[in-house]
Amino acid sequence: MRSITRAGLRAIGLLAATGALCAAATVPAMADEPGTTWQPELSEGSGNGVVVSPDGARFDRSTAFGAPADEGATESSADPAEVVPTGLLTLAPRTLDTPTREIDSRLVADTPPGSTASVDVRGKRAGGGWTEWIPAQDSRTELPEAVTEVQGRLILTATGAADPTVRELTLTATPGSGAESEPVTEAAPRSYSVFATREGLVGGTTANGHKIVNRDRFVALPSRRALSANGKTDYSVKVCAPNGRCAIAPVWDIGPWNTKDDYWNPSNQREMWKDLPQGVPQAAAARNGHNGGKDQFGRRVANPAGIDLGDGIFWDVLGLKDNSQVQVDYLWTGSQRLSAIRTEGTPDIPILARPEAGAESVGIAVDATEVPVQCTSGAFVRIGDGQYLPATAFTGLPGDVPACDAAAPSAPTAPSPAAPTAPDASAAVGSSPAPVPAAPTAPSGAAPSAPAPSSPTPSAATGPGAGTPTAGGATAGTPSPGSTAAPTPAAEAPDGDSQAARVSPGSAQRAPSGTS
Repeated sequence: MRSITRAGLRAIGLLAATGALCAAATVPAMADEPGTTWQPELSEGSGNGVVVSPDGARFDRSTAFGAPADEGATESSADPAEVVPTGLLTLAPRTLDTPTREIDSRLVADTPPGSTASVDVRGKRAGGGWTEWIPAQDSRTELPEAVTEVQGRLILTATGAADPTVRELTLTATPGSGAESEPVTEAAPRSYSVFATREGLVGGTTANGHKIVNRDRFVALPSRRALSANGKTDYSVKVCAPNGRCAIAPVWDIGPWNTKDDYWNPSNQREMWKDLPQGVPQAAAARNGHNGGKDQFGRRVANPAGIDLGDGIFWDVLGLKDNSQVQVDYLWTGSQRLSAIRTEGTPDIPILARPEAGAESVGIAVDATEVPVQCTSGAFVRIGDGQYLPATAFTGLPGDVPACDAAAPSAPTAPSPAAPTAPDASAAVGSSPAPVPAAPTAPSGAAPSAPAPSSPTPSAATGPGAGTPTAGGATAGTPSPGSTAAPTPAAEAPDGDSQAARVSPGSAQRAPSGTS
């Protein structure tokens, strides 16, 4: 990241004259570069943990979310890992005249000791969806394909007494040689069988600023690369339980366990853990001894979770009573056509087993999510095998959607490694290792088979309670004592499948979860 830090441009001359200020400012050589250059208006950004004023985008401790420090050495049985309060500010997108795959980022920022300022970048795909957020490295971001719409996101962190402030961001899109996107060939999204835990933490705040409500309907994945903005559904998943029930829901939080584990990506593209097979969460590999049985923060991994489910998804939609293996389609990773739904004031819409009114429900799709569109059957749209939505639920359908009786076979599931396994190593102390989930071979959209839960440490949950979940385990802002299940009050649903971190005063955010 090319940046001018601490006191800004005016301080540079003063530093050169006096050499007496407390921090050095560096202005790198800036060669003229071809391409489109612009400065996103910070005041038009939105997010959590950042306040914008005439002075710039300033880190806001009262609304920042907590994430364990990258260099933690704490096990789950000890004090929680050191928390790094983090703020995100998503900026307005920019449409380009020429396709690009490479973006240069230059920040003018004040970064006192213990603070950081950085940039993520993403691009709009030819098919209409966004790429994942890619962190800038050495001022450059290389996108996975040529795009003509680009968006930036500021990442501010602070562990010291002073807060960082971004004064200005300049982005430059370098025109690509022959960067026009190739015609899109439909392919199903990546799909993997992973272990799921319950999010809980009602009343807490997710990484994107969403306030968790009772029976909430969202998911968490252990990488901010696929984090949707608050209220947005750019990154959504279809998650199916062994009983065949499915939910399409947005990614609104980061966790469980890790924050840089985009395990659904090819190994050489993963932000961390490039030594693991695609489709294997690091937490699952840690149960077989990977990284000494610990996550990226040095915590002893108590279960192999690769996804957290909001309580409403876990209990009410999927009908789970305990942590379980589930099948997850990462919908943004495919090139199938996706269309947004609108539920006319309700939080979600039932997915039907047949294309007819009154058919039994086999799951839900959360409002505003973009769902796969395969074909039409009368007044209904097929979105998966044995899964239909009424055509009236869509804000708009492509004009060339075929009829189901004339449709070609569904796009094949993206290739997955056959039965990937984690490196052999000794198991975590005090427990037998859980098997690493094998990559799925069933087509996307099919109900998964019914594997037995692989966690040796079952959740404290025994099923939906009659009332609001209570803080029987981890409360937002209070660390869970590791893998020890909290007692469940009678007639109440427990709230404690996730590890909450210490947070800044005035907030109740969660950290990567999955400790029970």
